[in-house]
Amino acid sequence: MTKIGILHPGEMGISIAASAINNGYPVYWTSESRSETTRIRADKYGLKEIHSLSQMCQTCEIILSVCPPHAAEDVAGTVVETGFKGLYLDANAISPGRTIRIGQRMESAGIQFVDGGIIGGPAWTPKETWLYLSGDHAGEIAACFSQGPLETRIIGNEIGKASALKMCYAAYSKGTTALLAAILAASESLGVRENLYEQWNMGNSSFSDEVDQRVKRVTAKAWRFEGEMREIATTLQEADLPGEFHVAAAEIYHRMASFKDTADAPRLDEVIRFLLIK
Repeated sequence: MTKIGILHPGEMGISIAASAINNGYPVYWTSESRSETTRIRADKYGLKEIHSLSQMCQTCEIILSVCPPHAAEDVAGTVVETGFKGLYLDANAISPGRTIRIGQRMESAGIQFVDGGIIGGPAWTPKETWLYLSGDHAGEIAACFSQGPLETRIIGNEIGKASALKMCYAAYSKGTTALLAAILAASESLGVRENLYEQWNMGNSSFSDEVDQRVKRVTAKAWRFEGEMREIATTLQEADLPGEFHVAAAEIYHRMASFKDTADAPRLDEVIRFLLIK
């Protein structure tokens, strides 16, 4: 049976690993320099421990990269340096241009490369999380998840296409949440938040509550979304469109990044206070 390595099993990565295990594949993780929280998560879902990345790349035929956007290129580079010669999936929220660069470097090193874009939350329920794939070897990755719960769809053999879809989707879904957060903070600063709620609720009586909940929920992942917004800005610029909106969205998420790892959603007044601090 083909052995799969996962870099690194965070909240999303562990669900991808669990889906591969559900399909009968042994999945390995590397414990070197990882936290105790990661170890507990890996043990809970039955991942096999390997001490170093070098050992993983000697053991596994497939490596899956699911990491924060800012780390994607460095992670890929460390895999290349091990001499790995198998199949590598980059499933990170990065711009098509960055994906293409990573793919070119890997292919020149004799590594088969697949571009991936994940849409949805952690993949625990069928029909809720999609892994879009592009590249000549996309079918080999899709086969690892044929029994779910992660859904896969191949959208072509062109590297960068799956990343482009992910960027365009998140530009709206996460970009609008950042916009709503900025609007709430601005209305509070200007003393018109309650008036704004009244106006919003004329068309939809629950809209203001939905906005409040949406902004509070996103705080736990804001630290990660900052980098994603910058990748989206680059994506738009690569398409000859202005990227400044998503640069601003990155700043909004940066101001909420201190809520990382909080057990419960913060109060809205706390979120607004952080948004108004430069």
